[in-house]
Amino acid sequence: MPEVIRFDNVSFRYPDDEEWILEELSLSINRGERVVITGPSGSGKTTLLYLCNRLYPENCDGIVKGTVSLFNKESQSYSPGEVNHRIATVFQDPDAQFCMQTVEEELAFTLENLNVDREEMDGRIQDVLELTGLSNFRHSIIQQLSGGEKQRIATACALIMEPEVLLLDEPISHLDPYTAKQFIDWLDELQEKRSLTILAIEHRLDLWGDFFDREIQLEEINEAEQITKRHSSKQELQSLEVAEVGTELFLKDVSFTLNRGEVAIVAGPNGSGKSTLLKALCKLIPANGTVRPSNLGYVPQSPEFLFVTKTVRDEVAFGGGENEEELLGRLHLASVSAAHPFAVSHGQKRRVAIASMLCDGREIILMDEPTSGQDAAAMAELFKLIDERAREGTTFLIVTHDMEFAYHVADSILVMKDGALTGKFDADQVWRDEELLATHHLLQPKGWVQHELCFA
Repeated sequence: MPEVIRFDNVSFRYPDDEEWILEELSLSINRGERVVITGPSGSGKTTLLYLCNRLYPENCDGIVKGTVSLFNKESQSYSPGEVNHRIATVFQDPDAQFCMQTVEEELAFTLENLNVDREEMDGRIQDVLELTGLSNFRHSIIQQLSGGEKQRIATACALIMEPEVLLLDEPISHLDPYTAKQFIDWLDELQEKRSLTILAIEHRLDLWGDFFDREIQLEEINEAEQITKRHSSKQELQSLEVAEVGTELFLKDVSFTLNRGEVAIVAGPNGSGKSTLLKALCKLIPANGTVRPSNLGYVPQSPEFLFVTKTVRDEVAFGGGENEEELLGRLHLASVSAAHPFAVSHGQKRRVAIASMLCDGREIILMDEPTSGQDAAAMAELFKLIDERAREGTTFLIVTHDMEFAYHVADSILVMKDGALTGKFDADQVWRDEELLATHHLLQPKGWVQHELCFA
């Protein structure tokens, strides 16, 4: 099959950096292939994708050595925008690629940039919404959607260009387990139907099965310490009281309590109100009800919204804590401690925000998708830090779609659907209840299944 992407001894770095992010990299991607890029957080996976779609070096003043060829033509010989309808990208943070207010307007804006006739637009928009199962979202306001819904909208925006190559940066990181499986099955059918070339970045391959033809590993992934199911650290003293918290548009009178040292997971389908709940508890959006205490630490789904300083080290220490050096080391941030927090990888940004909250000494910490973009070593260290802090009395409320992480870390699970809290359950009770899991788009974690088989 003909090559669509080729790297010949490609190196890349930013002008102010001495070290190369990518160095002497050579690879080729053939038409119709399904290839996954793996490697530790910060190893240059996203940079590689941005070289493929010509975002780099055009939009970052980066320095490139070697040759990047797209469709047998040197990348730099294309005029701006010339190749981007043939190579479409779904970014790790979908908010980074939205320009318009509604889904329909965003799709129309994409077609306008391709000079598509207005008479043709409506049919193309309807076709791609049906293809992606998003017809009901046509007139939705994008910023009112969940992270997972935005991810699906971003994919539709890429596909409406009818590209030959689809670049995906951790496409299932914000999807609930059931929707992630649906997305992979749908992508499988779409790739065969349209003979797409797919190049994806992914840390966790367990849900993908045999989808990919081959794997390209940028750096050797260090053997991570095995995570084992933690023992409960829940104490008798109550830590967080939430009474009838709701929002005018969506959240419906949520009530629950957490005890000191408790690690609670919030789980449920995309769009069920999980992130909205965390924002309401932190008073980032108007909400009624009672939250005691009100001084909560918060790590959002888009961690860069927290950043206020010019270096990773200053960001971690901003709240006045004294153990920033320990946290920089343990969360694998020491090597980028002098970097601007906006200049590090998505996974590193998330760890910077987590380290900042842990350093701040908050008694209650809310986290929204903390495992997104994390390699196995970072995940293991995050697990250990949560366990240690919980045993010291810190209470955690964590939104995640990662059921393996939830299985290993959770004392309890709050299950949500359609803006309402179905209930708060003991973690083991949730894994046993297959009907509860199915109605909330959750899957039994492999760790639980293996545990049950051992004692069956």
